[in-house]
Amino acid sequence: MKIQRESKTLATITYQNFFKQYAKLAGMTGTALTEGEEFEKIYELSVLEAPTNKPTIRVDRNDKVYYNESIKRKFVKQHIQFSHEIGQPILIGTANIATSEYVSRMLEKEAITHYVLNAKFHEQEAHIVSQAGNTKASSSLPIWPVEERISKLEQ
Repeated sequence: MKIQRESKTLATITYQNFFKQYAKLAGMTGTALTEGEEFEKIYELSVLEAPTNKPTIRVDRNDKVYYNESIKRKFVKQHIQFSHEIGQPILIGTANIATSEYVSRMLEKEAITHYVLNAKFHEQEAHIVSQAGNTKASSSLPIWPVEERISKLEQ
């Protein structure tokens, strides 16, 4: 590669102003509805909710709050064991790699077959994701940048 002279920035633009250059915008996300006011204010765009093709069967429950980390980890362990015993696949989200590796060690002690997805082995992780939902599948992965919490893990 040939070394070139340093270039100069002649102009900059924010994402908001860049998007406003287009007459029509469209997109799809599961989180836009909660940010509808921001889309209206910044982009002068309305947010529409597309109905589901089939009725939603998911039950939304409140987050659980624990007195301390030890009690939370005990509950998480019990819930994972229960899900594994009944053959229910489960995805455990953590805030960082260290916690996902802690959960992995905990599952190893209980002889629960599982997979850790932490963006270290892309090809292997793609295969793991393709197996998601199989009976007794357990996966632990870091989710960025949310607070560390285990939510909606009620029986």
